[in-house]
Amino acid sequence: MIQQLSWKVGGQQGEGIESTGEIFSIALNRLGYYLYGYRHFSSRIKGGHTNNKIRVSTKQVRAIADDLDILVAFDQETIDVNYKELHSKGIIIADAKFDPQKPEDTEAQMFAVPFTEIASELGTSLMKNMVAIGATCTILNLDISLFKEVVEEIFGRKGEAVVAKNMEAIKQGAEVMKEKLGEQTGIMELEKADGQKRMFMIGNDAIALGALAGGVRLMAAYPITPASEIMEYLIKKLPSVGGTVIQTEDEIAAATMAIGSNYAGVRAFTASAGPGLSLMMESIGLAGMTETPLVIVDTQRGGPSTGLPTKQEQSDLMAMLYGTHGEIPKIVIAPSTVQEAFYDTVEAFNLAEQYQCPVIVLSDLQLSLGKQTVEPLDFSKVEIRRGKLIQNEADLAELNDKTYFKRYEVTEDGVSPRVIPGMKNGIHHVTGVEHDETGKPSEAASNRKHQMDKRMRKIENIQFDNPIYTDAKHEEADLLVIGFNSTRGAIEEAKGRLEKDGLKVNHAQIRLIQPFPADELMPLIQSAKKVAVIENNATGQLANIIKMNAGNHNKIRSIVKYDGNPFLPHEIHTECKELF
Repeated sequence: MIQQLSWKVGGQQGEGIESTGEIFSIALNRLGYYLYGYRHFSSRIKGGHTNNKIRVSTKQVRAIADDLDILVAFDQETIDVNYKELHSKGIIIADAKFDPQKPEDTEAQMFAVPFTEIASELGTSLMKNMVAIGATCTILNLDISLFKEVVEEIFGRKGEAVVAKNMEAIKQGAEVMKEKLGEQTGIMELEKADGQKRMFMIGNDAIALGALAGGVRLMAAYPITPASEIMEYLIKKLPSVGGTVIQTEDEIAAATMAIGSNYAGVRAFTASAGPGLSLMMESIGLAGMTETPLVIVDTQRGGPSTGLPTKQEQSDLMAMLYGTHGEIPKIVIAPSTVQEAFYDTVEAFNLAEQYQCPVIVLSDLQLSLGKQTVEPLDFSKVEIRRGKLIQNEADLAELNDKTYFKRYEVTEDGVSPRVIPGMKNGIHHVTGVEHDETGKPSEAASNRKHQMDKRMRKIENIQFDNPIYTDAKHEEADLLVIGFNSTRGAIEEAKGRLEKDGLKVNHAQIRLIQPFPADELMPLIQSAKKVAVIENNATGQLANIIKMNAGNHNKIRSIVKYDGNPFLPHEIHTECKELF
């Protein structure tokens, strides 16, 4: 019996690799196992190597496994590219069609199973993925009947005959594998899961669901990897609550359309990746100057330019903080789990309206597209706060009809009253140039200073629960490990290994990047002998931001990875050990 399994399926993009992993994962999730899946795919519609690595465990997992138990290969390239991840007792299940060759420098066993031949005899070679699932079932000693419900959900609309053929493909795959394994059947049998029902979703789905729960009724966006799933989810869901998704001609239009909708009183947002955010920078400045709420989701990917559009990177950090011209108040949130992605997205819309400024929800490809088990979401935690938005005309009745509403009134907390356009006695001017309290253009030096100070005062008192996730049990630590976004899972596992090595290790995951939570982070840095900052970029952007805000340059070391792949736990463990 094993407590966790690492399983990977690979082949050419477009031949059912994603659906193979999806069917396998959903079935095991419904048994109560915790899962974490990560897809490696090419930036093209069809062709090129792709794989889906799935970790199955009886305990919560938030990172890709270091090694591999089972590799399902639909072509030789899958073996050649991935076999080194297999441990000595690993297994390769390969399609016999391409005459698979096992590399000489691996101790893993290899079995050639006629995936394509069996599937073709049943009617179509497309069902070879189901044969592969059947073969996997034999190794894990899984009852193939547990896939019946999933197969019916996916193929039921095509008729009972299609469902029956897919189940037959699974059955025959299992039987052929039994013949090849002999007495080895069930050699990687998993311990039983707890049977609890949990969600299984990618970060983008959680972001989209958070937007929906947070009261969004319009999403304006241009499709881009790895943000497009947010659009796809809301295209299906928003119409049911009277909302809509508009695909714009570009990201400039998307941002300005979201600004206009928010100005009109409708919660709206946009989502993109690094290239799209570059186009939005002038609009973000417009939202800051006009003090219009604006939420933007940035799903980071490899750059610059088109870069590595389907690969992991965390290199947009400085751009999010300093990309706009001039100085505006801005909030940048960086969730580190799928659950946080949901709750933080809800909160982003509250903060945008409370402080009347741009709020960026910063994600990365691994968090946005990595699919994982999620505990049931608590919708009782969802609340909608609209700040100083005046929605009742009676509240403006005391104003004279000819008096301009002080939309940009200088206030102690920096937040001015706001009205929905068209409200009686709420007339005011809106412009991207500097303006006075009523919105009329003004270049007076005293007015400029008053308005600038007012805007910047907003971020002095921002309330954000748990700006840093901490696992800090040691008052005096040998090492503090810091990360943001999806690095959390790999850091958590590396921390456990470092402590087994005898080191006292604390962990901090930064969830609020701007305004930076220096007061909360400083005690953790000061109580540690050394600090390691883990991030997927070449220049140590988070480490530099920490140095800017919290000092302690002599303690801080950057551990970076920028080859397009996420961190593995053993990489962080090894790099951190080398600091001592």
